[in-house]
Amino acid sequence: MNTKKIRTHANPMVAMPVEIPEALGESQSFLDFREKLSRVAPINRPVLLIGERGTGKELAASRLHFLSARWQGPLVALNCSALTPSLIETELFGFEKGAFTGAAERRRGRFESADRGTLFLDEIGNIPVEVQEKILRVVEYGSFERVGSSESVKVDVRIIAATNTDLPALAEEGRFKKDLLDRLSFEVLCLPPLRERKEDILLLADHFAARMAHELGRKEIPRFTDEAIKAMEGYSWPGNVRELKNVVERAVYRSDTTLIEEITFNPFPPGEGEGRMLRATRAAEEEKRLVDDLALRPLKEAVRELEVRLIKKALIHAKYNQQKAARQLGLSYHQFRGMWRKYKREVEGL
Repeated sequence: MNTKKIRTHANPMVAMPVEIPEALGESQSFLDFREKLSRVAPINRPVLLIGERGTGKELAASRLHFLSARWQGPLVALNCSALTPSLIETELFGFEKGAFTGAAERRRGRFESADRGTLFLDEIGNIPVEVQEKILRVVEYGSFERVGSSESVKVDVRIIAATNTDLPALAEEGRFKKDLLDRLSFEVLCLPPLRERKEDILLLADHFAARMAHELGRKEIPRFTDEAIKAMEGYSWPGNVRELKNVVERAVYRSDTTLIEEITFNPFPPGEGEGRMLRATRAAEEEKRLVDDLALRPLKEAVRELEVRLIKKALIHAKYNQQKAARQLGLSYHQFRGMWRKYKREVEGL
């Protein structure tokens, strides 16, 4: 008889409501992040959260708020990527009656709603530069004007901003105000991705499994086989904790027993949609491996390898039309031809 080995953090007793917050972990990288967060939370200054999608930036913002002296005040959030540039200004600062067509009455913005509390600006890199000017004024002077008004409104708001983009790079390109970046980055906290928190995967999986079992009205907490655990711990988790939550909840509800044997990372049925997702995941993993490999090589060798790969990629994208490939790379045709002659044998060998 083939017996499945099982490892679990969960107590296989009667399933009870799980009160542990989702922002949990015991890995060193996660504990270091929590320590830095707890240290800066009481300081009445802006904080910038940097992390990949699904790493828990909103949970971190909530913890910063409730560990601060503002915890009894409002915590107001705005996802800047969910709004068009024209709407972001009115959402943040509000507007006066008659300010534009459809403005039937005065409306308060998120800054006013967050007075004496915290305003969480998620994906702040999407905010237009002209709106960044007004945010900078609020940070420096604590005042602003509603859209359609010249009357100054005073507020006392702590800003917590989050992004998964490179804000210093955007600032260098002129797409993000350097002065605002300086003001917002009193402290910068980087949320570690789940692939750097291997020790936390089973802990989180047990937590999500127990919650899902309770939601389904099941009496016992699910357990994972060694094979299932190995699959989870060996996966790269591009969607981080949010993706882990979906994967575990799906595995629990699909299982007819408390023993979870099968882990499905991609819920889509076989077909072109799945193929695109798999290709994208593999391409991202291959790109990361390439970057890691190049970083270990001498500079000239790494530059040569990168140029060869970029020429090959541009040619494929341009269907081997060299003029189009040159434009794609920002080169003149003669510059491209020079590089093509230099690397022809290596490009054709890829």
